[in-house]
Amino acid sequence: MKDSYLSDAFFSRLETLSLNLKSSLTGYFGGKHLVNTYGQTVEFADFREYQLGDDIRRIDWNLYSRFEKYFLKLFTDERQMQIQIFLDCSASMGKDNSKKSSYAVATAAALGFLAVHNMDKVSFEIMKEDKSDNPFGTIVGKNAFFRAITNLEKIEFDGDADIEKCITGCPDTGSRNGLSVIVSDFFSESNWKKAVDYLCYKGRQVLLVQIITPEEDDPAYEGRVNLIDSESVDIADTRNMKLRITRSMQKAYEEAMKDFKEDIKSFCSKRGVGFITVKTDKPVERALFGELLKVGIME
Repeated sequence: MKDSYLSDAFFSRLETLSLNLKSSLTGYFGGKHLVNTYGQTVEFADFREYQLGDDIRRIDWNLYSRFEKYFLKLFTDERQMQIQIFLDCSASMGKDNSKKSSYAVATAAALGFLAVHNMDKVSFEIMKEDKSDNPFGTIVGKNAFFRAITNLEKIEFDGDADIEKCITGCPDTGSRNGLSVIVSDFFSESNWKKAVDYLCYKGRQVLLVQIITPEEDDPAYEGRVNLIDSESVDIADTRNMKLRITRSMQKAYEEAMKDFKEDIKSFCSKRGVGFITVKTDKPVERALFGELLKVGIME
């Protein structure tokens, strides 16, 4: 039976938080995110001189009486964003480790809840093999969100996931209208960096959430072990092997893991992409939101 982190208490703790998205995004009318354009809200932003064709109803007559020039009142603009959550449902994210898959689902659900709570649209893209599937459509409002979450917990984690093909082949990726989140361990042979570059090219704000277990981050194996690739379907696959684990091999693994995370961090930093790593031995809220506050995605 799968573990579950989702409960009324879990979501109630999220209601005081919100996603901090870039003001340069365009989005749709009717949301809560302030953008760098002027609109029709009631919050005053600035004045500018009247130009031919402007709406005369927006002229400030008090300023005209003082300066004998026509000035328009400008107000802030608020937009609704599209939050797209790509969930890696490969075997390495959940096979023989229900806690990791449940943690990934809880992470996706938490970000999705923040989206609908702040009047944004959200969609869950399930990544398997070489394509992504959006089984719930575009979700608007909490009722639709909770119906989707009930089914999201039933998703099976198996096989492989080509992150590059799943994302670049996704037909629903918008342009400059919100946030794209990739939830994965990134233990993939696919070129996920091309997927990130593709999202950046589309003008999306991008966040990478790496989920790993304590054993993956710092394994404590000794003696002879059988290493089985969780995404291998053939027991004779060359990725499967028998090894005698020594302290020097553990040290080499630690260095490789450190370099692996630093490579992702460096890649993301150069592109203005958010990146956090969370481990499954910590409470979801503390691990996820503590890190999101650090990278400025949450406020």
